[in-house]
Amino acid sequence: MSAPLKGLKVLDFSTLLPGPFATLYLADLGAKVVHIESPTRPDLVRLMPPYANGQAVAHSYLNRNKQSIALDLKDPNSIALLYQKILEVDIVVEQFRPGVMQRLGLDYATLAQINPKLIYCSITGYGQTGLYKDKAGHDINYLALSGIAGYSGRQQSGPPPLGIQVADVAGGSMHAVMGILAAVIERYQSGIGQYIDISMTDCAVALNNMAAASSLAGGEHAEAEQTHLNGATFYDYYPTQDGRYFAVGSLEPQFMLALGQALELPVLLQKGASFDQADRAEVKQALRDKFASEPFAVWQALFQNLDVCVEPVLSLQEALNSPLAATRNWVVNVPLNAEAVETEPQLACPIKFSRSQASYQYIGQALGAGTWFKSTADD
Repeated sequence: MSAPLKGLKVLDFSTLLPGPFATLYLADLGAKVVHIESPTRPDLVRLMPPYANGQAVAHSYLNRNKQSIALDLKDPNSIALLYQKILEVDIVVEQFRPGVMQRLGLDYATLAQINPKLIYCSITGYGQTGLYKDKAGHDINYLALSGIAGYSGRQQSGPPPLGIQVADVAGGSMHAVMGILAAVIERYQSGIGQYIDISMTDCAVALNNMAAASSLAGGEHAEAEQTHLNGATFYDYYPTQDGRYFAVGSLEPQFMLALGQALELPVLLQKGASFDQADRAEVKQALRDKFASEPFAVWQALFQNLDVCVEPVLSLQEALNSPLAATRNWVVNVPLNAEAVETEPQLACPIKFSRSQASYQYIGQALGAGTWFKSTADD
């Protein structure tokens, strides 16, 4: 099968998570990605435990299918080498603070003079303009400023510290991939590239979609435990007798009816769709009492074959080893290098095509193991 992005060449200057995750998807889908790394200041992901096969597993995953090239970007010889190769490149991805690439002589304006077809994507916390452009930040800061944290969590305990980086990935990485591929399509019409400014905070704000639409129209202003999806209704998590949880999402009338019948809860049938706060509280308490009356395994057996939008809250290990994971191929075994028989299990690319497919050539390389500067333009 064909790789959908075969023929695109990407120069990746990013580190940590947002940029590398974006270019991981490009690499999985067939683009040739060359990861430029410092020979003296390693990407912190390279240092994060746990380790397997001699390196950090997070780095092995985020940088699979990519060539690693060690270059000192403060050395004029390194910059000269990049100038020589930039005509071969379709896309540049970088994640430095605004102004850093310009000081290095690797900014869009400079590189576009050499290669006018170049598509150049900068991923930062707050974008290339505005009051915050020079500030440092992390995912929790972007979620705080985006408004998402303001109506997430519980009124008593406040916003939850999430186990994943929502703004980094759903914001920065995914929007960067969308922007890059949109620019590739536009280049077929115009014949020239362009610059893409991705702010992880901007993109996190866009994730508010439904709540923001209501607020901007003068409707309901989202607050913790005050909307349909954040705890105001019975759409919520419920603890079982043994301290596990079930997720109840039975909002539609047919699912609400089936859930009420399965749990033998008349109050859900009578008041589940009510907008009255007292009715909602009564329904939620009835569900809490019901789920707390039996252990996790009992509810798992009951809901396994019921189509009512109720599912067990799984640990990550349970999820990755579940029947659903097996049937949807969530995990793939990736060769340690292009010639190796040994493999390392990693998360698969979730995008599935009818004719094309993702490729898994090798895990992230050791620092400087790439051969890009020795290769030909067609390699």
